[in-house]
Amino acid sequence: MVAAKTLIITAGIGKFSPRPLPAAADWIGRGVEFFVPGFAPYAGKDVVVVGGGDSAFDWALHLEPIARSVTLVHRRDAFRAHQRTIEQVEASSVEIVTRAEVTALRDADGGSTGPLAEVEVTVEGDAKARPAQAVVAALGFVADLGPLQQWGLETHRRHLVVDPAMRTNLPRVFAAGDITEYDGKVRLIAVGFGEAATAVNNAAVVVDPTAHVFPGHSSEGG
Repeated sequence: MVAAKTLIITAGIGKFSPRPLPAAADWIGRGVEFFVPGFAPYAGKDVVVVGGGDSAFDWALHLEPIARSVTLVHRRDAFRAHQRTIEQVEASSVEIVTRAEVTALRDADGGSTGPLAEVEVTVEGDAKARPAQAVVAALGFVADLGPLQQWGLETHRRHLVVDPAMRTNLPRVFAAGDITEYDGKVRLIAVGFGEAATAVNNAAVVVDPTAHVFPGHSSEGG
């Protein structure tokens, strides 16, 4: 336990967790990954990349020269990735399947105990099996404030509501950075630095009422 007279929360937007691929719940680490830290393990494999953002397209583009085949599966016709990257993938050998989702993963015997051998891709109700020894689920991330949500802090869309002094609704508890929310909020690094200074100086007055919110300039000293 740490004793403190005030607290400043600078927790970003919380803990990031990969957005899950429901059909792949039993295959995480067994052919299904959320990241591609290295491309060598995918050499000579049939790879299915799920997603429509920059990560999905970047990984599909980089895997295409070394994998046996790469299929990109996305649930919509529109993509969130950068247009230039989309054009590069469209010009490659990567097969793009839209209005589709991965609905099942199986081993060579049709079960789930052996190595991954195929995925079932459903396009507008029509399910077809495709060979796959690896799946990359690039579906983005979900932010979670975790235990902060049980502290009694006022939140709005997973952010902490603060006033101009960076005070939360709890006495002596301040916040700064991406985790904060107020009218006119701009989520930039430079803004976060300014909010941190505002929080620190206002917290200092709470700890020492004789202090000043504005500490003055160093050039003013004698």
